[in-house]
Amino acid sequence: QVQLVESGGGLVQAGGSLRLSCVASESIFRFNFMGWYRQAPGKQRELVAVISNGGGTSYGDSVKGRFTISRDMAKSTVYLQMYSLKPEDTANYYCRMGVSASTDNYWGQGTQVTVSS
Repeated sequence: QVQLVESGGGLVQAGGSLRLSCVASESIFRFNFMGWYRQAPGKQRELVAVISNGGGTSYGDSVKGRFTISRDMAKSTVYLQMYSLKPEDTANYYCRMGVSASTDNYWGQGTQVTVSS
């Protein structure tokens, strides 16, 4: 069972920045995707950003131009750099990695991001 551990969350003022990290307990070379999702209270979990093994990226509409996903395969780590944070970015952010969305994929426990106005 792969373990994913997120870090980097916290409280930040609107307009500020944070960098989230997610470290896997084993090599991620076999994974086809690595991504970040978020869930705010009373809302469904939504895709924030995803990066493929080949380096292709995709972002949720609400974060395009403000967030950047990257990964360091040698360190089994995926990052989410967040700029120009808004109060509506407040949520628990979850890391997910895997071979496919339907099988052999794993979730982290989440890290809380709170943006104050």
